[in-house]
Amino acid sequence: MAITRRDFLDGVALAVGTGITPASLALAGCSGPPSSGASTGEAGGAANPPSAPGMRGSHAGSFEVAHRLRDGEAFEIALRPLEEQTYDLVVVGSGISGLAAAWFWRKRRPEAKILILDNHDDFGGHAKRNEFTVDGKLLIGYGGTESLQSPSALYSPEAKGLLTDLGVGIARFETAFDRDHYPARGMSRAMFFDKPTFGVDKLVTGDPDQGVADDLDADRLNARPLAEFLADFPLDEAGRKQILALHTEKRNFWPGKGAKAIARKLDHMSYLDFLVKWWKVSPQVVACFRNLTCDFFAVGIDGVSASDAYDTGYPGFQGLPLERDEEAEAEMAEPYIHHFPDGNASIARLLVRKLVPGIAPGETMEDVVTAPFDYTRLDLADSPVRIRQNATVVRVEQPGGEVDIGYVSNGTLHRVRAKACIMACYNMMIPYIMPGLEDAQAAIMRRNVKGPLNYVNVALRNWQAWDKLKVHAISSPSGFYSLVKLDYPVSMGDYAFSRDPSQPIVAHLVHVPTVPEAAELDLATKYRMARARLFAMSFDDFEKPLRAELAAMLGPGGFDADRDIAAITVNRWSHGYAYYPTALYDRIDTEDWPEEAGRRTVGRVAIAGSDAGWDAYTHTAIDQAWRAVNDLVAG
Repeated sequence: MAITRRDFLDGVALAVGTGITPASLALAGCSGPPSSGASTGEAGGAANPPSAPGMRGSHAGSFEVAHRLRDGEAFEIALRPLEEQTYDLVVVGSGISGLAAAWFWRKRRPEAKILILDNHDDFGGHAKRNEFTVDGKLLIGYGGTESLQSPSALYSPEAKGLLTDLGVGIARFETAFDRDHYPARGMSRAMFFDKPTFGVDKLVTGDPDQGVADDLDADRLNARPLAEFLADFPLDEAGRKQILALHTEKRNFWPGKGAKAIARKLDHMSYLDFLVKWWKVSPQVVACFRNLTCDFFAVGIDGVSASDAYDTGYPGFQGLPLERDEEAEAEMAEPYIHHFPDGNASIARLLVRKLVPGIAPGETMEDVVTAPFDYTRLDLADSPVRIRQNATVVRVEQPGGEVDIGYVSNGTLHRVRAKACIMACYNMMIPYIMPGLEDAQAAIMRRNVKGPLNYVNVALRNWQAWDKLKVHAISSPSGFYSLVKLDYPVSMGDYAFSRDPSQPIVAHLVHVPTVPEAAELDLATKYRMARARLFAMSFDDFEKPLRAELAAMLGPGGFDADRDIAAITVNRWSHGYAYYPTALYDRIDTEDWPEEAGRRTVGRVAIAGSDAGWDAYTHTAIDQAWRAVNDLVAG
């Protein structure tokens, strides 16, 4: 089945993240020291937060104040003293959108004094960097937004201009990303069938399906013919024939209808219903597809419309007279190779290095990968741009012609003042922070319920079992982890990916909490239920299935979890992907989705973040930063 992905990012997050090393420490929370395989560091004021063990993703301490605000606690700031100068601009959220907003503002007004506030101990928002040191080797992984998706097709002139300002050359990724590395070793993608669901633990290699905007061409997949690949599935003959037909047979279930009428029908049915009600697939076939959409949509096939499944390239639509959008085709055709070793955390680091003098050496996209950042320089009084971490914004008011911003840091409520403010944070939180918003705008923002998901990075002492089994990526249709894969083969600057199977490497795993029992509920409710399920999970709830599933998948190749796992970091994003409007749940076919009304500038406060574009992509976050700055300048 296809392996796909989707960017996601924003500034202020309200979630829990956990990272720890061996199983014995997982049971003790994050109170113990790291193992010999993990880097040192500590969350909250760490010398180098990316290397910190303990809570990662949105870590403990980053969400509690915001939850108090959500639950009705009032944070009155009118009587609080102003503690600092009046800033030209305060930005709420140090994700890529917030950092880009500061950059665009400084380009317009080079003398401007800017303060950026964020509730995390690190900048970047969902562009999260994880570091490990295993047997003396530095390993870098991405704990959030991972790549620049189709930059030639999707990026606006403004977004491309930002990359140029940062020294990011798109062509460089063509040589940095070694697309032949795994294929040259005879390695392929695979599917894993677990015993509780399918009666046997079985790894089936040679998956012939490609993903959305795939990093590998069809001739690099080391794939087997589809029928041969399916013949190894632990299904009955009828089930294998149904999947083969789903990929190859041309069926038109509505022969009397045109393309537009069929597209409307697909808009209003889930991919699950399309498979069950029209293709008549069996429950065991549904089990093979249930997690197919998790990585890309943060929800199972019951929560994705059939039309979105068609646009994403999932099987079953080849017999329908549908029309493909040329722009979408261009996006999907562009290879998924525009990836730094830490994902788009390097974009955030490039922005911070430009904004904050002296924070890190170097000046290129190459040297930023391993450049040491001096976090003590983030918030210096004489810096033109100050980035203040561990500061949760709880109130934004506009007395007179300026903006007062209240934030909580170390349990104390503070107030600062600015001539203008950009809210580059979770849009659904803005009505709580700005209670004076008009009801209509606040209602729109509250609809942006974000999809929860988890990116788990595992530092492995070697990848010999993967090489022996000739597999580099495994999708698991019914597993706790829907995707398990070795890191992208990217070398840049002083950082080189692992070419020798005996050497350490990062494995990347994806877990999306789903509620298949709530198939008939709307998407926002599904997300809320899944988030509640996620908040109830401990690190142990992630580690146990991780060890068990890796052992079941890779044990035949000699993998030993106790020996081969050096460290684990769980980036748990209770609020991950921005809400994606779809006709399956939203009236986008009868009325324009109210994007403009939701992100409307209010006085001297503008709205940014990928949420403002209702799309979980890096280019959207940059574009919304550009628009927010222009709205304020024009105002």
